[in-house]
Amino acid sequence: MSSPFIPWKPKTLPHSIEWAKPRAKLVEEFDLERSDGDFRYQDFCYLIAGRSIDHPALALAQRHDPTEATGFYPGVLVVPETDVMFVGAAERLLAYDLAKPVRLWEDVADTGFWNWSRYGDVVIMSAELELAAWSVEGTKLWTTPVEPPWSYEVKDDVIELDIMGVKSEFSLRGDPEDR
Repeated sequence: MSSPFIPWKPKTLPHSIEWAKPRAKLVEEFDLERSDGDFRYQDFCYLIAGRSIDHPALALAQRHDPTEATGFYPGVLVVPETDVMFVGAAERLLAYDLAKPVRLWEDVADTGFWNWSRYGDVVIMSAELELAAWSVEGTKLWTTPVEPPWSYEVKDDVIELDIMGVKSEFSLRGDPEDR
């Protein structure tokens, strides 16, 4: 009987993030030291953001549940005209104002983050059990629970949401409870 393939996971952060940390205006680290000590089941998510690699605005590093096991891959969406960056990894959601730089908020994606999408002045976050929206400035507009299988489309500032075959519509900037 063969043993399952377990990908190698580094026990330290890559040199690029270590290089950026003393140069960055803001350094954020989450869960780098886990008490279980089993690095095979932890992934690093790290990024360096800003307008200059020599003087980055942000150096971000975190551990999260493994993408191979959960299917929840990290994702980033940057809104250039507001300098707001949205980050999702596993269940952690973060938003940063890269111009200052400062963290705007930390939130939780119900069960696991899927992706960010932008529709005009609205940013949509999809998660396993949640659909939520923020303004491009980082202000939360609404959230609604979903249950797989589910999907959505945006047409003319209207969200068409399909949850397990039950369809509804509501305004992109409105309250999903009004549907």
